[in-house]
Amino acid sequence: MRRKTKRVVFENVEVVDAGAKGKTIGKAPDGRVIFLNNAVPGDVVDVQTTKKRKAYFEGTAINYHTLSDKRTEPKCEHFGVCGGCKWQHMGYNHQLFYKQKEVENNLTRIGHLELPTITPILGSEKQYFYRNKMEFSFSDSRWLTLDEVKSDKEIEDRNALGFHIPGMWDKILDIKKCHLQADPSNAIRLETKEFATKNNMTFFNPRHHTGELRSLMLRTTSTGEIMVLIQFFDDNKENRELLLNHLATTFPEITALLYVINQKHNDTIYDQDIVCFAGRDHIFEEMEGLQFKINPKSFYQTNSDQAYELYKITRDFAELSGDELVYDLYTGTGTIAQFVAKKAKKVVGIEAVPEAIEDAKANAEHNKIDNTVFYAGDMKKIFNPEFIAQNGTPDVIITDPPREGMHKDVVEQILAIAPNKVVYVSCNSATQARDLELMKDMYEITRLQAVDMFPQTHHVENVVLLKKRA
Repeated sequence: MRRKTKRVVFENVEVVDAGAKGKTIGKAPDGRVIFLNNAVPGDVVDVQTTKKRKAYFEGTAINYHTLSDKRTEPKCEHFGVCGGCKWQHMGYNHQLFYKQKEVENNLTRIGHLELPTITPILGSEKQYFYRNKMEFSFSDSRWLTLDEVKSDKEIEDRNALGFHIPGMWDKILDIKKCHLQADPSNAIRLETKEFATKNNMTFFNPRHHTGELRSLMLRTTSTGEIMVLIQFFDDNKENRELLLNHLATTFPEITALLYVINQKHNDTIYDQDIVCFAGRDHIFEEMEGLQFKINPKSFYQTNSDQAYELYKITRDFAELSGDELVYDLYTGTGTIAQFVAKKAKKVVGIEAVPEAIEDAKANAEHNKIDNTVFYAGDMKKIFNPEFIAQNGTPDVIITDPPREGMHKDVVEQILAIAPNKVVYVSCNSATQARDLELMKDMYEITRLQAVDMFPQTHHVENVVLLKKRA
């Protein structure tokens, strides 16, 4: 039987820094670090510990003696319960400071890397309503507020359409207004819930796997196109068509109205058949005259405006003259590959997801780009000497791996090829630092640029230009 953690209260703890995963940092009387989930650097607080480890504590601030001058008033009524925007209570300029600091610390402490002059992080012009994709879950047993729990009244309406409570897979917080995606996102979500409730449609129960309505996905583009995908569990044709027809009539601006019947135990749609109910089965995003077809399963950077800035930096770092052979590793739907193609002789994209490669090929054809070629396959297997012999030795490699970074075999292959330049785009500077340390004997970092894609959160992208040492 596992022993319960003995909870301790530390008084007058000064919060001194921000750490990984959105936590802030204080120091216990014995010198151990305390990771906090509800404080801002500069606060002085009493802390109740929730976990005790050999080197650190985790805890929650239960009393505030001094409030930091870095604080700001959160805009969202759900802040503190919803786990989506953990830094809403911190001023945006301070968010940027700690994001840049994290990137620099990871590169120097994990990668032991020498850095050039640091360019200030590129902030986002939009600090709210910047996301182009949101996913909401239905539930027939919503998360109750503290006031509701304490009330003697019987709670009759338990339906919810919103987000999972952090760490609780079966509890959904009903969202009144989300500040992440621009209208008509909130209007569509609220109307969907209200109409479904009025018409006695059943909301999903994740424990018993019952109910009709399972999830709602909304995608938007900078050109004003809108995709709505409703995931149903029970296959009730009459109710399904009733709801979808209502949405099509109420929101004629919807470009793609889709649905899926998913009776699996998980709600991923990547192995499911998507049905187009009205409009197109896709929407288009646009960037510098290029159009990118986005279907429900497509990956696309979720902040369109900042994605454009990120891609411009990547292209700038690559310093292309028009004669280069470029490899774009982890190309996804080929967005970066096509974005840099007009400045390159040829671009070769590689991606593990076959559907993404099909999208990349279709987008290149749609955009009349004839100097790109795309391959699907496991990166560490397909990116080998035979592949290089077939496609040519690249002058420049652009790599944009997932959060876990590059496989060591991929790093070794880059070192074996030894291109003149490598542009490394990363959403996780810790794994980026690990990979760059393996390359530092051959390459030096000549430029780096952090980019904030996700205001109100701790997440940050980082672009690094590597040049071969003389």
